Parts: sequence; structure tokens; C-alpha cells
Amino acid sequence: MGYETIKLEKGMYNVPGGITAALEQLDPSENYKDTPLNGLDAYQRQLKRFDIKVAGDRSDVIAKFFSTADSAALFPEFISRAVAAGITEQNLLPDVVATVTHIDGMDYRSIVSDISNTAKALQQVNEGAAIPETAVSTRETLVQLKKRGRMLVASYEALKFQRLDLFTVTLKQIGAYIARQQFADAVGVLAANATAVAGVGNSLTYNDFIALWNAMDPYALNTMIASPDMIAAMLGLSQFQNPETGVNFAGTGALSSPLGARMLKSSDLPDGTIVGFDKNYALEMVVAQDVTVDHDRLIDRQLERAAITTIAGFSPIFPEAVKKVALSA
Repeated sequence: MGYETIKLEKGMYNVPGGITAALEQLDPSENYKDTPLNGLDAYQRQLKRFDIKVAGDRSDVIAKFFSTADSAALFPEFISRAVAAGITEQNLLPDVVATVTHIDGMDYRSIVSDISNTAKALQQVNEGAAIPETAVSTRETLVQLKKRGRMLVASYEALKFQRLDLFTVTLKQIGAYIARQQFADAVGVLAANATAVAGVGNSLTYNDFIALWNAMDPYALNTMIASPDMIAAMLGLSQFQNPETGVNFAGTGALSSPLGARMLKSSDLPDGTIVGFDKNYALEMVVAQDVTVDHDRLIDRQLERAAITTIAGFSPIFPEAVKKVALSA
């Protein structure tokens, strides 16, 4: 078939979208709609071409990638996909991010709009009168982007006979680490831009939740992130000690709140802190680089100190859509 004649090389990783995009241009998936390869992308078809099985108890060993110079070019993408799978499994960002913006550089300014109650109101417009305006402009400061990742330190000679399925577990753990770090970055931005709810004492009460809920108007309180000590305090409140909450927590490990908000835990918040926000309006994620690996080194079997990184940052969209409860000292 057509994909068998494709010459694989390092340069494919330098095109926008990486090797998968380069392969799709040469070997479009739409050409396989009525074939046994339907449902596979161009990269996966190349794995089929070289008979490389990357999953299951009968998966191949790492050395299978290096049987030929062409097949060796597939190895960095295998690592990227395994790390990305680990990020997906541990990723809480979809629960807190309103939108994701991909950029091609390192400098990015988000937008800000008039956030006054007057500007948000849909006022009546009398005949001949001007329609009220909402001013939108770029922020004065750049979004802070952070590189997160791990260095893969291993000897090819030590790993070449290891099964790819087992190696995937290690790579997914790296992805899980990146996901946790990015979530911590998001929590930090939310907490830094949250307005404290007044009247909170030195111990958590159900009235603090009511105050938080009221303070969110006109936004919805649909997500909360709490420090571990506040999670423990919440579980001690009588409003949390009902059969439905107990069954959900015991069966799934997921917490619900009496106010219906999604509840998340983060040790990156200071003790005594709960951040509540409207997930649909609070936070933008800016991605400058998806999972990237040192493809040159990996193709040349130089696993020693091969970097696996991603670059992203977070920016508040509507700061008034984020409030927090902070216990008094």
C-alpha cells in the first residue's frame, strides 16, 4: 500500500503538527475508509508497516523500533504519545479551564473586557439611542508561560529488551507528573486572582459556603478547589454527612458539595483556603508547546538525558468569576 513507500526521517518532527501531520500529508487517512486500516492515523499505520506492537502482554521490545533507520524515526512519537496518555489520565484541567489557546511563540497577551455590572447588564435601548458597549482590549502584561517536564535518563543497552508495554507505564508516569504541575500552575493563577469573601472566621461553617455562593452572582458557583485541611473540615460538616454524599465518596472518591459544585482537592493552596469559581468564565490555558521530546537524540539511541517537556501558562478571563474563602489566622 502507499504508506509502505514513505521515507521516514528526523525532519518530519520539525513540521507544524509533528511527524503525524507530516505523515498525514503523504498518506491521508481518508484513503483508508473502506480498508482494514480504517480508524488508524498515519503514524499508527507506520507501526503496522513495521509490525511494531506497542501495547498488550505480547508487545514488542524497544529494540524493535531500531530494526531499520526508518522505523527508528517512529520512536520519539511513541514516547510523546505515551506521555500524553499519562497527562490525559491524570488531567484535571478540563474541570477548571474555560478555553485553551495554542500559540506559536512565547509572547502572548490575553484579552480583558469591561467587567462592571453596568457593562454586563442588557439595558433597554430607547429608539434612536446608542447601544451600550462592552470594551474589549488586550492585557498590559504577558501571560507567564512555564516549561514543565522530565529528563529521561536511561541506557539504550539496558532498555532495548524491555517490553514497550512496560516502558509505557513509566512514560505515562512522567505525563502524570506534568499534569499535576500544570494543575498546580492553574490553581495558583485562580487563587491569585480570587477576591476574598468577607466575614469568614477561623473555622469553616456552612454559612461560609452560602456567603461564597452569594458572592459569585451573577456567575455560577460550579467548581471549588480546596486545600486538604479544608476538605477534611468540609467532610465534618453535617451538610456533607448525608447518604448520597457518603455513597458517592465511598464508591467513586469524588466529592460533591451541598451547593452542587464540582469539588477538587489541591495541596498547592494555602491551608484554610477554598477557591470557588465559574469554570465557564474564569481561566484560559495558553499552550506554546505540546509534549515535545529530543527526537534527534532518541532516534540515534541516545536515551541518556533526553528531555520531555511541554510549555503552557494560564490567564484569568473574568477575575470577578473567582472568589475564595480564607480562614482567619
